[in-house]
Amino acid sequence: MLKFFKRLFSSPAAPAPEPQADAAAERLDREIDALYSILADEAGSDRLVIKAGKMDAMRLMRSPVRGERVLALERIVYENPTIERVPTESEIPAILVELSERIADIMARRSMEDKIEQKIQEKLEENHQDYVQDIRMQVLKDEKSALESPQAAKKREELEALEKVHLTQSVMELLRPKTLEEVVGQERAVKALASKLASPYPQHLLLYGPPGVGKTTAARIVLEAVKKEAHSPFAANAPFVETDGTTLRWDSRDMTNPLLGSVHDPIYQGARRDLADGGIPEPKPGMVTEAHGGILFIDEIGEMDEMLQNKLLKVLEDKRAFFESAYYDHTDEKVPPYIRKLFEEGAPADFVLIGATTRDASHINPALRSRCAEIYFEPLTPKHIEEIVQNAAKKLKVEVAEEVVRLISEYTTEGRKAINILADAYSLALSRTKEGEDVKISKGDIYEVAQVSRLYQFVTKKASKKPEVGHVFGLGVAGFLGSVIEIEAVVFPAEEKGKGQVRFNETAGSMAKDSVFNAASVLRHLTGKSIHDYDVHINVIGGGNIDGPSAGTAILAALVSAVTEKPLRQDVAVTGEISLAGRVRPVGGVFEKAYGAKQAGIRTLVIPKENDKDIPEGHLGLDIYAVETAEEAFAVLFAPEADGEPLRLKLEKPQNSEKGRADSAAIDTENSAESSLEKPKEAV
Repeated sequence: MLKFFKRLFSSPAAPAPEPQADAAAERLDREIDALYSILADEAGSDRLVIKAGKMDAMRLMRSPVRGERVLALERIVYENPTIERVPTESEIPAILVELSERIADIMARRSMEDKIEQKIQEKLEENHQDYVQDIRMQVLKDEKSALESPQAAKKREELEALEKVHLTQSVMELLRPKTLEEVVGQERAVKALASKLASPYPQHLLLYGPPGVGKTTAARIVLEAVKKEAHSPFAANAPFVETDGTTLRWDSRDMTNPLLGSVHDPIYQGARRDLADGGIPEPKPGMVTEAHGGILFIDEIGEMDEMLQNKLLKVLEDKRAFFESAYYDHTDEKVPPYIRKLFEEGAPADFVLIGATTRDASHINPALRSRCAEIYFEPLTPKHIEEIVQNAAKKLKVEVAEEVVRLISEYTTEGRKAINILADAYSLALSRTKEGEDVKISKGDIYEVAQVSRLYQFVTKKASKKPEVGHVFGLGVAGFLGSVIEIEAVVFPAEEKGKGQVRFNETAGSMAKDSVFNAASVLRHLTGKSIHDYDVHINVIGGGNIDGPSAGTAILAALVSAVTEKPLRQDVAVTGEISLAGRVRPVGGVFEKAYGAKQAGIRTLVIPKENDKDIPEGHLGLDIYAVETAEEAFAVLFAPEADGEPLRLKLEKPQNSEKGRADSAAIDTENSAESSLEKPKEAV
């Protein structure tokens, strides 16, 4: 074979070797010829010639230059026609060694493949032809002959190289609370959360609250603390699986469902080869199974699809996730045991659900809510924001003046946003600080961050000690944040008695307009004066829709003040619906409204008597009065008379109104103000 090979590939123009040829050169020539001979024996002369043609190596193989013949060997062995460099005489020995090892690997692989094929043939003789593919996969697995292609190896190496590149940890990761003591302003919520999880019978939970107050962080930290309790149902390795309800997407055919799990269609979606070839569907357990024995935390659960909420409810009841597929055949003996178990018994999903949302409870499935305990996280006050900023500054090891901390608290009510402002200001301060100097954040840094980020002060101080006529502070709530609503009223005598006009914000809404008409009726009850004798203009400063009747008492106070020219205190805020009989009716969101009042510098809060238990005593340091009638509210809202006594409204019988006379007689303002008005709850 070697002689045939030499005749086939030797160049006719090649000079005969000289008698005095170097012995080392002759040895290299023999090694090169031997490698060609081995390749010819292994692949066959014809196949070798074809392969050499594909690799553009025919001319090089016939070359009299030793380096070019070695180059031809490299192209054939490595199957790479792009190798262009001709090795030098000094490089040839090392290259021949590498080629020898490569050829040995090829021959070893070929030998192993032959052995596997032989075993396959032997098993084919013993088994039915229907199992040919199964046997091949089994033998390949037994022989561990799975190889990584060069392309796959290259991509893996690229990924490993990327893993070695790191910038730095994010500021949120650095400043995120690590202990329960660092969760500021949520002592009651954290206590409730821990008590419900530490029980031997933990409950599913729904956490409500504004963004950036620590709902996710508190849940994660509480789980770690609960694991250490002796009676805790959670193991030391209990998982905490976190996902976002806004990004959960699923398919109604359960072909894609990362939350509950899905079934891969073996035909259209594909599956493992051993399953796809047999038409066997493959279940993929979801996050509910991943969270088994631990906590599944769904942030923004209110954004989840309603149907997906219903499906999750079924999993909570069964504590298992079941799978269905038209391709599953329980009589098929080729179905692996684990797939059979998943289809027939389902995947375990015994976990505690914690859902967090910044939306109203109405966005959660009522059936899901009925199975969960509900915890409300409170809005953060400026003092809480200041504490968060100070803790973050200590971790950053930066000096922050007290006025800087106070300034940050004026721009946000979110702990996360406050940390972002501090981090941005830290970057500015660091850029101008010379090496070796301490980093100091100034008020100018905060103002620059606010200007670049288009931030505005969240709440400005609106309260004052100077009473005003026709101006009162009402209270509103949006989501979980309360706010102060400024209402002002002005009256003028009508040009023609009894034909006065009432003007009110068009955008305020129909319910707010109803409150104006109710207030007009109560005004007539209290003073005997008809609103139609005046041109009245009532304005909600800032505009906006007032959705609800809670501004009724505030509108009445502004109207009475404008008509009687009695000034109203500007450090008091009021909320409550006003009835035609002058009763102050209960409203919602009183707890959140108190935060809005505190933010605006309000010191005293007037609320309906029936909302008395909605606010704990001494809440936020406010003086809280619970009233039943408009007269009781006026005793607090109106500035004292010159003698220091509360305002007393002199009742006059309204003209042409038998109903009005009866209602007026039923209201004794002096007795009501003196006997029914409760003392304020003591402020801490």
